[in-house]
Amino acid sequence: MAQKNVLKYVVLGLLSHGDLTGYDIKKLFEGELGDFWYSNHSQIYPELKKMEDSGLIASHADTVGQKMTKTYYKILPQGEQELSAWLSEPLNALPPTRDEFSMKLYLLNDARNPLVKELFAQEIARHEEKRQYLESRWEALFAWEAEQAKHYGHSLILRQAINREKQRLQWLREEQAKLPK
Repeated sequence: MAQKNVLKYVVLGLLSHGDLTGYDIKKLFEGELGDFWYSNHSQIYPELKKMEDSGLIASHADTVGQKMTKTYYKILPQGEQELSAWLSEPLNALPPTRDEFSMKLYLLNDARNPLVKELFAQEIARHEEKRQYLESRWEALFAWEAEQAKHYGHSLILRQAINREKQRLQWLREEQAKLPK
């Protein structure tokens, strides 16, 4: 079965919350969305053009300041219908992961190899940094229950990401402790 263009639905979902520029969407992918979804600049603008050409969104220019013009995108009723239909569809099969740590660990057959200890140390450092970042985002965005309720899905995803990092760190530290001295 062909993979759906999920980027289109992500953009429609973002626009369902309010008008955004292409730059606004790019910044969301670099920030909040980047914790669980990736898209780069070269994908976003062509997708906006295709969506506008197909009648899912419309653009309008707005002058900011005295000279600068920004193009804002707005979801149209057809786009709202497509977004609603996609949200109701069952989830696709899980895609394969590309985890460099796991691949390197898989290829090292001897627990006494010094690279194993180094790999664990690096992976713990990476996940500790990620956990700290996610927890700082939680404090900045959802310290108040009213904000959690207002952005329910986002708060759930962020809490899940924090828990994922904590679980990964627990497993890494347990396995690291079992390594030969």
